[in-house]
Amino acid sequence: MIKVTVKESEDINRALKRFKKKFDKAQVLRQYKNKSFFTKPSITRREEILKASYKQRLQSKEQ
Repeated sequence: MIKVTVKESEDINRALKRFKKKFDKAQVLRQYKNKSFFTKPSITRREEILKASYKQRLQSKEQ
């Protein structure tokens, strides 16, 4: 559960921005979407391999 305490002198828009940032960082929506339907194990493995290759390409470009 995400909690954001609003201070007395703080603007509500600022508090909402902090909430959205925490919400994105916690990846709540992504977890909900992933659990809302079944994905085959082969597809999840394929996605992990693609993510790993993408990260490796980024690291090789960085160096």
